[in-house]
Amino acid sequence: MNPGDEQPYSDYGDTGHTRTRLPENDPYGGAPRRTPRRSSSRSLVTVVGVVILLIAAIAFANRGGDSSGGGSTTKNDKPAASSTAASGTRPVDTKSAGVPTGFAHTEQGAQSAASNYAVALGSTGMFKKDSRDQLLQLLYTSQAAARLQGPMDQAYSTGFLAKMGLDAAGNPPTGSTFVSRVVPVGSTVQQYTENGAKVAVWYMGLIGMAGTASTDPVTSSWKTWTFDLQWTDGDWKIASDTQKDGPAPVPGDDKAATADEISKAIEEYGGFTYAR
Repeated sequence: MNPGDEQPYSDYGDTGHTRTRLPENDPYGGAPRRTPRRSSSRSLVTVVGVVILLIAAIAFANRGGDSSGGGSTTKNDKPAASSTAASGTRPVDTKSAGVPTGFAHTEQGAQSAASNYAVALGSTGMFKKDSRDQLLQLLYTSQAAARLQGPMDQAYSTGFLAKMGLDAAGNPPTGSTFVSRVVPVGSTVQQYTENGAKVAVWYMGLIGMAGTASTDPVTSSWKTWTFDLQWTDGDWKIASDTQKDGPAPVPGDDKAATADEISKAIEEYGGFTYAR
C-alpha cells in the first residue's frame, strides 16, 4: 500500500513513483472527534435538512418529460449523469485471497478494481505480515511489489504496531477490536489507455481501537486515493499510488458510539464488492 503525499497510513520512504508517510498514531490522519453541539443546533440542522429534501423532491418531480436531444444548454461544463451514476454492471465473479479480481479491460473495470483494491489495502490485513505480503503480490505489478516489500515491512514495524495498540504480530489486546476500513464513496478515471489507467477513489476511512482500555478510539477521515494501474496478466495491477486529504464534508451531530457498539458493528457488518 503506497498512499500519498498528505497523511496516509504508511511510510515507504523514497521508493520511486510511490511516496508514503507514516503518522504518529492515526494512519488515516483523522482529526479529533468534535464536541457535540447543543440540542438547538441539532434541531436547526434537522429543519434545514428537511427543507433541502423537499426542494430536491420538487426539482426531481418537475424534471420529467424532456426527452428531446436537440436543445442546447448553457451548463455544458457540468458532468453528465452517467459520470456519477452507478453502472449496474457486476464487476467480477471471482476472488483471490478474499479480494475481488479479474476485472474487465475497460474504464469501468479499472474503476471497480481501484475501489476494491483501496478496500483491501485499507483493511486490518495490512497490519499482519503474512496477509500484507499476499496483498502486495496480488494487487501490485511485480516490479512495484519488489520495490515496496522492504519499505512496507519497515512501515509496519513493531514500534508502529505498538502505537496502534497491537502486538508484534498485529493482534489487538484480548477484549478489544482493532478497526481499519476504507469505504469508497466514488471513483473517477483521470487518464485511460489500453494498457494503463489513472483512477482516483474518494473514500471515508475508519481506524482505531475499540475497547474499554483504548487510548486511540475509532475515528473517521476523508481522503482521495489515486492509483496508477497497468493491464498485466489479464487484470488491473497497481504500478504506484498516492493519497491526499479530503474532500471532507462538515461533520454532523451524531452521538459517538461506545466501544462495545463499535466492536459489535464491526463483527456484524461485512463489506461489499464495489462496482462502478
